[in-house]
Amino acid sequence: MKIIDHPPVHLTYCLNVHPGEAWSENLAAIRRYATKVRSRVAPATPFGLGLRLGKTAAEQLAEPVQMRRFRHFLAENNMYVFTVNGFPYGEFHKGEVKTSVYRPDWRAAARLAYSKLLCTILGRLLPPGVDGSVSTVPVSYRGWIETDAQRRQAVENLAAAALHAEKISLECNRDLHLGLEPEPDCCLETTADVIAFFENELLPRGSAFLETVGLTAKEAGQLLRRRLGVCFDACHLAVQFEDLPDSLGRLRAAGIRLSKVQVSAALRCSNHGAARRRLREFCDPVYLHQVKAKNASGRIEPLGDLEPALNAGSRDRQEWRVHCHIPLFYQGDRELGTTAEFLTPDFFAAAIAAGAAHFEIETYTFNVLPDTLRSQNIVESLVGEYQWLLPRLNHEKA
Repeated sequence: MKIIDHPPVHLTYCLNVHPGEAWSENLAAIRRYATKVRSRVAPATPFGLGLRLGKTAAEQLAEPVQMRRFRHFLAENNMYVFTVNGFPYGEFHKGEVKTSVYRPDWRAAARLAYSKLLCTILGRLLPPGVDGSVSTVPVSYRGWIETDAQRRQAVENLAAAALHAEKISLECNRDLHLGLEPEPDCCLETTADVIAFFENELLPRGSAFLETVGLTAKEAGQLLRRRLGVCFDACHLAVQFEDLPDSLGRLRAAGIRLSKVQVSAALRCSNHGAARRRLREFCDPVYLHQVKAKNASGRIEPLGDLEPALNAGSRDRQEWRVHCHIPLFYQGDRELGTTAEFLTPDFFAAAIAAGAAHFEIETYTFNVLPDTLRSQNIVESLVGEYQWLLPRLNHEKA
């Protein structure tokens, strides 16, 4: 939903919280859950949707009949689409996901074709005057890209995706962009990684690739900055112990587009026995829960996935942060806290100043969280997150 008029700012929740790989399942979740959230949060205004379309659902929705029916559904229900989560290509809820969520990465033709399809779909769904964002993997998982040739291939595929986004933008008179989403233990995990990638690889190599299809160096650079940016997941950057407003300012100073902000919170705790026992409740066989630890000297150490990190044990680390998306309203207890405390009105003001027009609540882990965090049903939990977030975002209006 549109929460600020000037500049326009839109808010949604990511539909990846609802299981489903086929488009029929995605649409059923919108009918069953999103309509109820809308009636509680914004019954009288157009309600924005943040689609999660895996490859199968995207191909099905792209069919003319399905697209026509969905556009009709949106009009009937006073809903609109402005962003798509294009990170998980395949199955995202059933069975072990872990590092497979990064496959295929940006070296692969399949990732390029999928991302181009998402841009095409979004171009057909965007209402007039609303830009569209697609979030995507942070190039690859760390260690998977081993050679310079593989890095070049990833950059050239990203440049090709940017070129397609430009084409669709011109055809539909909309502003489409893709956001690389930094995540712990990936090729891009910190703000510094993102800035270095743009300056040292994406812009020079991507521009050289675009020059081969007829653009000048200046045109190529402008196109890349216009169509490629960052999906700023607050949970991910907080796990890295980053100062979130500072990170936003650095991206802005580097001229990197803030494609979307995913409003999410990570677990944090001191490293002692009681907290470690509590953390075991968050181990699950589905998702990767990367852990970062800061010791007394301030050094940040990667510990890998949560369960192995707990099994390894250590007493010399002062604070742990865990990549596990926790409902924004969860206040923690004596043992566990969350990084939601860093999502202040100042953070949101910095995000809007950096050009963010899309905000998306993303707590996809709901179905694997401990029972104590799922005492409410999914609709009540999502409504609670909106109620927590809106006063902080609406602080901009004051």
